[in-house]
Amino acid sequence: MIKKKNKSNILFNKKVKFNFFIKKKFIAGIVLHGWEVKSIRQGKININNSYVVLRSNEIFLLNCDIQPLQTSNFFKNNSVKNHRNIKLLLLKKEINFISQQINKYKYTIVPISLFWKKSFCKLEIGLVIGKSLYDKRQSKKNKILKRELSKTFKRFQC
Repeated sequence: MIKKKNKSNILFNKKVKFNFFIKKKFIAGIVLHGWEVKSIRQGKININNSYVVLRSNEIFLLNCDIQPLQTSNFFKNNSVKNHRNIKLLLLKKEINFISQQINKYKYTIVPISLFWKKSFCKLEIGLVIGKSLYDKRQSKKNKILKRELSKTFKRFQC
């Protein structure tokens, strides 16, 4: 009997597959405040322009836009920046592996998707390398060819 993973996507960064080659994926925990969890549950988060940085053997998510709830009294009185450095939780050997890959192959770290695993909010990050314009065109052509092939196979199967 195969167990299903309890994984429901909140957000998926569509531009990652178009702009980068994904070499390796990691699942990281996120350190959040209470109001951030509530606003994520309501879907008021944006990770499209965010990026991940490695600082002194810790990994941070930068430029992630989490909009505060309007019912919160704290934000009515204080003007708080929505963009804060969010710490990501990974194993020490994963952080060491990522730092070695960044130094050796000049990879970058990008957030791919945000999801709930049981009651915990997790972030899928990836070690990526950028695509050139030629690679983007080629991937677009391959996508169109796959679509046409699937259409022709559907015609012949009927």
